Amino acid sequence: MTTRATAAALALAALLFAPAPIWAHAFLDHSDPAVGSTVPAAPQALNLWFTQELEPAFSWVTVTDKSGATVNDGSAAIDPNDQTKLIVKLKPLDPGTYTVKWHVLSVDTHTTEGDFTFQVGKG
Repeated sequence: MTTRATAAALALAALLFAPAPIWAHAFLDHSDPAVGSTVPAAPQALNLWFTQELEPAFSWVTVTDKSGATVNDGSAAIDPNDQTKLIVKLKPLDPGTYTVKWHVLSVDTHTTEGDFTFQVGKG
C-alpha cells in the first residue's frame, strides 16, 4: 500500500470512528416550559436549549394557541451568552394548550425541526 493510500485509509477510519458530536445535529435538549408539561401560571417566555450552537438567521420558533393564533411577542432570538439557547417572548397566555413548532440551523449547517405542546393552568 502506498503512503497516499495509507493516509487516505487512516483519514477515512478517523471519520468513521470520530466521536458522535462531530456527526450530531442541533436536537432539542430541553425547554422551559418543559415538553408536554403543565405549568400553573403563564410563562412570559419560552426557552429552548439545543445540543449544538445555532445560526440565528435561520432558526425560529412559533407558539400558537388552540385556535392556531400565534402568541409570540416578537421574533425568537439566540441568547448572546448561550448560543445553544433560543428564546421567544410570549403574549399573556390564557389557560389552555399551546403548540410549539421550531426549526433550527446548527453550526454544522444541518437543519432540524420539531414540535411539542405544553399547557397553562390545567392539570
